[in-house]
Amino acid sequence: MTTPPPGLRERKKQATREALRAAALRLAMEHGPDRVRVEDIAEAAGVSPRTYNNYFASREQAIVSAVTADREARIAAAVAARPEEARLAEAVTEAVVEQYTDAGEGGHEALLFITTRPALRHAFLDSTAGIEPPLSAVIAERLGDTGAPTARVLAASVAAAVRIALEGWLRPAGENEDARVEGSPGAGVLVVPVGSLSDRLRAALAPLAPSFDAAERRVQP
Repeated sequence: MTTPPPGLRERKKQATREALRAAALRLAMEHGPDRVRVEDIAEAAGVSPRTYNNYFASREQAIVSAVTADREARIAAAVAARPEEARLAEAVTEAVVEQYTDAGEGGHEALLFITTRPALRHAFLDSTAGIEPPLSAVIAERLGDTGAPTARVLAASVAAAVRIALEGWLRPAGENEDARVEGSPGAGVLVVPVGSLSDRLRAALAPLAPSFDAAERRVQP
């Protein structure tokens, strides 16, 4: 299925969202997230605070969004792009791993900044809930089963699995003997687990494979 290009209004909304993300992260890294106000972010992006509130519910959400940046939509798009004969479980796993391990240009520094500050780290973990709506729509289309709750249940399970993997990856010091800690006083704590994020994501998603396979078998002719 070919997706039509976005219209002018949608492109303007996307540009505003990107400007807010960039301004939020830049100001937070320059002054510290606790010293950045919504009004500051809106002014730097050239919009009103009211417009800001149409895009983000909090300061932390805007800052974290500079790293997550439509990751949920990209995961869904990657699953939709996989061949129909590919196992749905594999398509979802590969899409999630690819999008969560590719930080992009400058992304590692931003991710480091976010994971060293508890409030931003929590917002980063909360962002996994956004996986469910777009992924649910793609799964339903793949299964040809838009009326049943199966797709929503599977997508919600994926979001939960990703959060669990990230929680293990970002576990605070002392909670996991396999982790080592780096950081500086007052900057929070950066937890760098010995295991890779890719491995953690695959391990968390593996128990869902039988459910994906069962859902596919039910709709096969």
